[in-house]
Amino acid sequence: MEKILFEDSSHFNLLPLTFTRPLYELRAGIFTCKERWSHIFGEEMYAYAYDYLGSAFNKFPTHNEPCLWINGKFVPDNELLKEIEDLGPSTYLSNNKEEVIAAQFPLSLLPAEFSGILAKDLLDGLGLKELSTSNDSLAIRQAPDMFLNNEKLIAYDFELITRTRTSQKISDPYTRIYGADNIFVEEGVSVKAAILNAEDGPMYLGKGANLQEGCIIRRSHAICDHAQISVGAKLRGDTTVGPYCKAGGEIGNSVIMGYSSKAHEGYLGNSVMGFWCNIGADSNSSNLKNNYANVRIWNYQSERFADTGLQFCGLIMGDHSKTAINTMFNTGTVVGVFANIFGSGFPRNFIPSFSWGGAHGFSTYQTRKAFEVAEKVMARRNLSFSEVDKQILTKVFELSAPYRRWEMEKV
Repeated sequence: MEKILFEDSSHFNLLPLTFTRPLYELRAGIFTCKERWSHIFGEEMYAYAYDYLGSAFNKFPTHNEPCLWINGKFVPDNELLKEIEDLGPSTYLSNNKEEVIAAQFPLSLLPAEFSGILAKDLLDGLGLKELSTSNDSLAIRQAPDMFLNNEKLIAYDFELITRTRTSQKISDPYTRIYGADNIFVEEGVSVKAAILNAEDGPMYLGKGANLQEGCIIRRSHAICDHAQISVGAKLRGDTTVGPYCKAGGEIGNSVIMGYSSKAHEGYLGNSVMGFWCNIGADSNSSNLKNNYANVRIWNYQSERFADTGLQFCGLIMGDHSKTAINTMFNTGTVVGVFANIFGSGFPRNFIPSFSWGGAHGFSTYQTRKAFEVAEKVMARRNLSFSEVDKQILTKVFELSAPYRRWEMEKV
């Protein structure tokens, strides 16, 4: 049976990260959610995306047979996986949070013009029978979940990707290794005079990863394909450095999803960076308030700051956003898509998409100029900035306009 990933209303709680991609394309642990499900089933997954993202991410089977629809935000244990696989025709599985976990029905059952979120009311309206589970499986429901659960996700993915395979060896005589059995090395990895301590959690080094001289990596880590760890970097536990990312300075319990750079000195902790971001040299993000109070971050649904219930929460940054050198972020700062941040002082802790400026104030970062930068940045990785990319980001520009007007009034 063909399998289709979908996303639910958590899409909106994961903004700004989901402005540019479905939630199942977010990376935490070693994999994106979609890659994880592909490994679980041993096959490529079809996909259904919300609204304007469909042009880039929708991929459907061509037949009209029943399909197994799976909510991509979940990370199943064996019990939940069996419940999903045992679903019968015209049924769906929900949990005690009223979330749809999986369903079985043909694609043709969806209304022709439908491009929204798959939820209980929709499936009830389609005549599907509800089954419930008490399983409380791991899921990504909001941005802080990505770093809060990253230790578990790295361990889960490490088992998936390594259980039937043999690691390459690290031959450099000047590299010090602790917990060698917890380290998996893919082909083409370069390690020079590093300290790797995996005694307290697994460490995955992806194909072509480059660990430069003097870097120190401790606890669970996912250093993904072709990632680069800078000279003298200090990576504390439970961090993901995504494909083609650069990581340096001091980083702890953070996720850098892909093609982004935080290569220089400065601190990043309990944070999530999207794709194609760049953090300038000596920039820092606070992840703990001076009064040790819970951190509040911007919530796009309520359009106000909401209590995370966390003492530690740093920077949440959407795709293509960049900072100048010596940029300072307050605890719990949320930065949208295509923000360009510079200047002295602390900018506000909510920076809307397509904002240009800093603590002194913001103006609108026009799409023409933003797209020129994106074309140059992506060309450096031999990738093109496509017309579909432009269409999606133009839509993001339109959707984020109210937040920019709000921001200009407050500065």
